[in-house]
Amino acid sequence: MVKFLPLKEAVAENLHDGGTVAFEGFTHLIPTAAAHEAIRQGFRDLTLIRMTPDLIYDQMIGMGMAKKVVFSYVGNPGVGLLRRARDAIENGFPRSIEVEEHSHAGMANAYEAGAAGLPCAVFRGYRGAGLAAVNPNIKSVTCPFTGEVLAAVPAIRPDVTFIHAQKADRKGNVLVEGIIGIQKEAVLAAKRAVVTVEEVVDNFDDLHPNLTVLPSWTIAAISIVPGGSHPSYTHGYYERDNAAYLEWDEIAADRDRFQAWMQKNVIESGADDFAGRVERLRKAA
Repeated sequence: MVKFLPLKEAVAENLHDGGTVAFEGFTHLIPTAAAHEAIRQGFRDLTLIRMTPDLIYDQMIGMGMAKKVVFSYVGNPGVGLLRRARDAIENGFPRSIEVEEHSHAGMANAYEAGAAGLPCAVFRGYRGAGLAAVNPNIKSVTCPFTGEVLAAVPAIRPDVTFIHAQKADRKGNVLVEGIIGIQKEAVLAAKRAVVTVEEVVDNFDDLHPNLTVLPSWTIAAISIVPGGSHPSYTHGYYERDNAAYLEWDEIAADRDRFQAWMQKNVIESGADDFAGRVERLRKAA
């Protein structure tokens, strides 16, 4: 049965050292508050899975939490590099990490296979691409019906998935609006799932039932964290903080400045601070 918990407790109960974890959200609804709580609790040796690692994984990698990253795009969206990730990959600072790169299609299909309980995903892809030469988890199979050669990748089955969403009702059903990305499949593929939400409402009686993307039985814990996806955006609540993404490029470029920023804005901060961060963005939205 789904639990309503403070974020600190929800993260502590569901994430563990050495675990495989997905913090999913495709530009929209990125679970930043959950990632920051994981950083505060100091988990180590994580395998981080995400279709588009951006600021939160740059921060987690920079804090030495990751031993491996599984991804389909690494970058600061609309800005450029993830400088802490690059420092780890190229220079082994603060530690060396293993990388497993896929295409967006490969990741999406792998999540869907995990959600369906299948061992692998089979799809058309990687033709003419060089990823298979550097990723041994990209294989090929021959269709037994047509003889067509197809790509195959292992299913993604995280120990725990974290996502952010707009609303939950008091029974623990979760509503997601706007760009959904791969969040539903990432939750269904995981052994456990934690959702941060902007608010909890009595029910969804006045809303279309198809908006209830995740029923309560798919979720281990829900935490109320208004503003919890900042600096990404939550449709209907606040806009994307583009200035924060631009600023991050400068912060992450310097190891000492990065550490100072993390100490002030993550280690010494908390989930309650997120609501204040998005106040001006709410007005704009």
